[in-house]
Amino acid sequence: MSLPFTIFFFLFVSSSHSALLTPITKDHSTRQYTVTFYLKTPPQPTNLLLHLGSSFTWLDCTQKYTSSTYHSLPCNSSLCESLDPHACSNCFNPPAPGCANNSCALFPENPVTQQSILAESLVDSLALPTTDGRNPGQLSHVPEFVFSCSNTSLLQGLAKGVTGLAGLGRSNLSLPAQVSTDFSLPCVFALCLSGSASSPGVGFFNTNGPYYFSPEIDLSKSLIYTPLIVNPAGSTIITYLHPSDEYFIGVTSVKVNGKAVQLNATLLTVDQNGIGGTKISTVTPYTVLETSMYKAFTEAFVSESAGLNLTVTDAVKPFTVCYSAADVLSTRVGPAVPTVDLVMQSDDVFWRIFGWNSMIRIARSDADVWCLGFVDGGANPRTSIVIGGHQLEDNLLQFDLGLNRLGFTSSILPHNTACANFNFTTINFLK
Repeated sequence: MSLPFTIFFFLFVSSSHSALLTPITKDHSTRQYTVTFYLKTPPQPTNLLLHLGSSFTWLDCTQKYTSSTYHSLPCNSSLCESLDPHACSNCFNPPAPGCANNSCALFPENPVTQQSILAESLVDSLALPTTDGRNPGQLSHVPEFVFSCSNTSLLQGLAKGVTGLAGLGRSNLSLPAQVSTDFSLPCVFALCLSGSASSPGVGFFNTNGPYYFSPEIDLSKSLIYTPLIVNPAGSTIITYLHPSDEYFIGVTSVKVNGKAVQLNATLLTVDQNGIGGTKISTVTPYTVLETSMYKAFTEAFVSESAGLNLTVTDAVKPFTVCYSAADVLSTRVGPAVPTVDLVMQSDDVFWRIFGWNSMIRIARSDADVWCLGFVDGGANPRTSIVIGGHQLEDNLLQFDLGLNRLGFTSSILPHNTACANFNFTTINFLK
């Protein structure tokens, strides 16, 4: 996978700067987001699926893994013993990346197919560009980055060109946690996803700002904060006895055009079994709502849209509420439709979703419509609201694990910028 922008080579020298970054590219065929960083020695560009909910990074080690600095992680090491859950494994083939005896093993999972395998851990050098918040700089190295090996079968359903998954979850083995630990800093990272087909978004690590986007706008000054909620139970058979590594927030109500939607309030909280609540996902394309919530929400949206002279037309799956594109006006924040607010700890703290993030344009031979980009998650989903990738685009999100809070901007389009407006013109990710 090549990145669509002009570049120069980095100097591979150590740097004292602790703020790091990576481009985030959208694969439009799968609606997945990928990150690129350097791994191995000599450094090689590595494209991985971006996954907020995964505890650790994994990589297909069967695809000619060549590095002079890799080593396995012994099962009796203190680091291995601190990982939960983990296992010990042996390999009866000649030693190679992902094949060692008495090796610490993890359970990498594909979030699309839900397939998981037992695979050995590996340690190698990782590098990311430094940043002053405006531009990329020299590469800075994390010499002992721990990840899990995998095999090619686990790549099924992932974007073309990726060789694994970058885990950004609430774990001491996640990518941001390891990067911050290497610099002895609190774990803070920020994401700004772009839906552009030609320009990437950006991820920042080890910095709570500034985050500058053209034309010289520091979005760290626009953040609103809400607590991160700990879900007491993981979502897989391997993790259900442990707190989830996914990111939950405390949505208390949903409003359409400022009017509260009548919802079952118990669905908005996470119970002792980890059921309910609201989480943020970079691998779910569109926001998903529990069936009764979805029904109430779409009815409220249709009612408010009628005030804008919009009439529902034939639906296009997976959506159920669509309007003729000819009837929908355009604004600088997308199609002119009712606003959607996710309200949190008080009425003054809300995540506002404008038309750019609430609607999906579908233009084909038999239809040209704007559809409400929310989907029905069924009557008994594990999580009541899953905020998906489309709703995250052109919003800056800051995850502060030290202060246990989420910073969010709502749409940055009213600030006359976009997530594609970070200056990557001096970056070169090798083909």
